[in-house]
Amino acid sequence: MFSLLRRIWQAAPVATVILGGALVVSLFFAVRLVAFWIYWADPAHRDQAIEPWMTPGYVAHSWDVPRELAFEALGLPPAPGGPRSLQELAAERGVAVEDLAQDLQAAIEAFRDARGPRP
Repeated sequence: MFSLLRRIWQAAPVATVILGGALVVSLFFAVRLVAFWIYWADPAHRDQAIEPWMTPGYVAHSWDVPRELAFEALGLPPAPGGPRSLQELAAERGVAVEDLAQDLQAAIEAFRDARGPRP
């Protein structure tokens, strides 16, 4: 194994560094993919009660609705400028977190009623 690496390094050191970097980045994203898959495969993370620490994107993923629906329900632009929790959004607007949660819940229920039952 080490003789192969030594031979590759001697033949093309720059390409070897690029290959090593690409392998590290690929490994990072593969681990991240598996971690997210395990997290979201857990039924406890589906249809979670809306909490102040959640972001609109997290709520949308948990409730299996489009992210745009969550942003529209809260009156946010499509790219709101980074993940902000409902608590932060409520503080910026001077409203209670419960009001934002009710708006989100109403939009989710309306979407699900229009969509119908999932197969």
